[in-house]
This record gives sequence, C-alpha cells and structure tokens, in this order.
Amino acid sequence: MDDSGAAEPAAVSETHIGIVFFAGDRAYKVKKPVDVGFVDLTARKARERMCRREVQLNRRFSPDVYLGVAEFGGLSGEPPEPVVVMRRMPADLRLATLVRARRPVDDALRAVARRLAAWHSVAPRGAEISVQGSRNALRRRWRDSFDQVRPFHDQALKGAEATEIEERTLRFLAGREPLFDARIRAGRVVDGHGDLMATDIFCLPDGPRILDCLEFDDRLRWLDGLDDAAFLAMDLERLGAPALAERFLSWYAEYAGDPAPASLRHHYVAYRAFVRAKVACIRYGQGEPHAAAQAGLLAEVALRHLRAGAVDLILVGGLPGTGKSSLARLLGDRLGCTVLNSDVVRKELADISPEEPAAASYGTGIYSPAHTERTYATLLARAETLLEQGETVVLDASWTVAEHRTLARLLAERAHADLFTLRCEAPPALTAQRLRARTGGPSDADPAIAAVMASHAAPWPEATVIDTSGPVGESAGQALSVVRPHGAEHLWHRRPQIAPD
Repeated sequence: MDDSGAAEPAAVSETHIGIVFFAGDRAYKVKKPVDVGFVDLTARKARERMCRREVQLNRRFSPDVYLGVAEFGGLSGEPPEPVVVMRRMPADLRLATLVRARRPVDDALRAVARRLAAWHSVAPRGAEISVQGSRNALRRRWRDSFDQVRPFHDQALKGAEATEIEERTLRFLAGREPLFDARIRAGRVVDGHGDLMATDIFCLPDGPRILDCLEFDDRLRWLDGLDDAAFLAMDLERLGAPALAERFLSWYAEYAGDPAPASLRHHYVAYRAFVRAKVACIRYGQGEPHAAAQAGLLAEVALRHLRAGAVDLILVGGLPGTGKSSLARLLGDRLGCTVLNSDVVRKELADISPEEPAAASYGTGIYSPAHTERTYATLLARAETLLEQGETVVLDASWTVAEHRTLARLLAERAHADLFTLRCEAPPALTAQRLRARTGGPSDADPAIAAVMASHAAPWPEATVIDTSGPVGESAGQALSVVRPHGAEHLWHRRPQIAPD
C-alpha cells in the first residue's frame, strides 16, 4: 500500500551495484556481488557491511524509511544474503516526477532545505573530513574529471566548451584558496549526504523523505554543505526548473546561515553538472549513443554557471560629472557585487563623513598626491581581500593616473580575476551641468577641478568607452555587454538573505 491507501504492484529496479525488489508496502535492496572499481562487493561480508552502512547513514535523514537489515534465505546450501529492508515510497510522489509534471513543490523543497541544513549543523566534522573540502582536494577531483572526458572532446562534448570549462574552473580555484580555507575554519565542511538527487526524494504529506545517501566512499560524502545542496540544485536545473534550483539554494543558505558568495554557489553547481556530464561520457563510450546528448546538456549547465560565477575586477572611471558613480552603483546592483568608491574611502581615511564637504584646490588637502596614493592603495587592498573570497568588485574612481591602473592590473593577475576597464564619457556641457546641479554626496569636484583633472589625465586607450550622456540604464547595458557578454548577470547573482540568529 502507498500513502494514499492504494496497492502498488510488485516491481524490480536495478542499478550498477544493486537490485531493489518492491512488494506491497516494502522495498528490499540487495547488493550485487560485483567489483566496479570504486567498490568491491564480491565477498558476502562486504555486502553485509555495505547494507548495514547504508541503513546507518540514511537513518540520519529518513529514519522511518530504513527499517533495518534482514536476510534472504540462501539457495542450494548458499549462506543467506543480506538485504536492506525499507518502507516503500509512493512513486507518484517522487520529487523528479512532480518537477517534470510542473506540480507545486516549493513547500517540499523548503522542507528539504531545512532538513539538510539541520543535519549539516550537527554533522560530524574534523581534520580528516575538512581536507576533502579544501581547494586542493576540489581541484584534484576536477582535474580527474577533465582527464576522463578528454577522449570524448568533439564526440560527446563540444571541444571548445570543454576547454573553456577547464580554463574557467582552474582560474577560479587558483585565486580562491583563502575562500576555501575560510569555509573550513567556519565548519562548513561536513559529513553530508553526497548524492542528493530529485529521484531519491519523496514529497509525502507529512514531509519529504530523503533517501540513498552516498555510502560506499566516505571521502565523497565529506564535503562543503553548500556543495551538498548544489547537487540537488543542479538536478533541478537539469529537469528544466532553474528557478526552483535558485530558490532551493537560497532557502538552504537561509537555514544554514551561510553567506557564501554567489560565485561559490555557481562553482559547486557547475562541479556537480560536470561530474554528471563525465558519467554520461563514460556511458557513451560504453555504447549508449543517446548519452552524448545528455553529456552535452550537462556541460552547458556547467559552463553557464562558471561564466556567471566568474570573479571580476571592474574599474569604472572617468572625469567628474561623467556619471561613473551612478553607473558603478547600478552595475553593483545588476551583478550583485561590492562597489568601492574612492571619494568615500578618501574621506574615511581623513576621518570625515562621506557627506561632509572637504573642498580644496586641486592637489591640496585630502586631494594631495600623498592622500590620493593612500586612497588608491586602500581601495586595491580591500578589493584584493574581496576577490580572494570570491567576490566580484567594482572600483569607482577617476583612474586618471596610469600607475594606479597598472596596480589594478597586477592585482587582477595576482587574484586570478578578470579585469574590465570602463571609461565614462559625456559631452562637456552636460558634465558641467551635472556638477553645478550636484548637492551632497562624497565628491567635492566642481567644473574648475574637473577641468584641471582633464588636463592632467593620462591616456587610457585600453578602456572601453561608455557613453553616459543618456539614462543610466542605457549606460549599464553598454557596460554589461562588456563584462557579461553571455548574459550571465541574470543567473543567480543575488546574495541569499540570511535570517538573523
């Protein structure tokens, strides 16, 4: 009987290491006597140990489903075979089935996010577990996958896409070791589920049941909690429900109190998608031609998230009155990133409120060369810390001095971030009008100061010129076409709202 009271027919389901028999309100899972490389179940003791391990681990998520380990009677004098006894779940309430049918699942997904976060809050931790969540461990797993799919370039995978995935992945990881170290210090690497898929979640009236955690290799279950949640987000996107995927990760972040940068969420979703793409490539190589299409689609998911999760340093410069601060603020909103303003930092360093006037002649007061050098040094130092933590940064300043731009370029290289330079321009009459109409704000520049700055500004030929004479939204469109040519600024850029303790 299922939860609705209707009898379900007997059935059999088979995987590469097990067979599940469904009869009445029970499911019986036996392990195959096989050695598949990553797990050897040829010995009966190994199969029994794996059965008991499966029950023990899965009771952490669904204790009323995993009833225990029993034995099937042996045939022809063979010893009895260990079997996992489970409560049978109603197939029509499988999350994957509901998502494909476009049935409402928000309440169930929110409950899954809450349960997963609750487990992660008390899950085992320790040095042996934490090392699996390090930057180096993740990079090693990515590289193993790259090596395994390389024979399938331009067969199951587009070679150019696979190459871009590898380049973007290694670039992100190269500059983000402080981010992964901070995750470990914060206790984010735990003994989790490890295989959270929509096919293994059932949306019962009294709450979801989460099944089939990864039991055959502890190291693959020791992971960042966000990585654990990203597995299901990837699966939801694969099923054609990207909005659900985004909501699920946001709910998880809320319940886990996890303020991870958007770049890390994207990275883990990409990782999970690429692992699945690798499996599809292997199946293609084993003679399943339809697996190539699945591999290609999963690789597209991975690449889309790697592009969206790129860590960038964006310089928005120009003379006073060109609208650079308005553009920088809107870019920050569109990209969900941090904006650092040189006028604010300049006054902060002088212990002056941003709104307090501090007008002075060009090159004097808080605008002296020494104070300006200190301002730019502080801007870049703060940007470096943010870039290392996976945050894209917009630096709003005039950038009229070539040496300052060189320092920014060196910072981007050091942090393995993509550098974009945008120079705002507007007709002189318009900029003068804007400066005369300006009231309040951190900038003290007037038309006279702007004229002197223009005469001292070093050429900036490498910058992309942004026409700021029209509405700021149009300027932002120009800028976004440069920094996000694939349109990825619309994909999951918002930082999740973390509920207060």
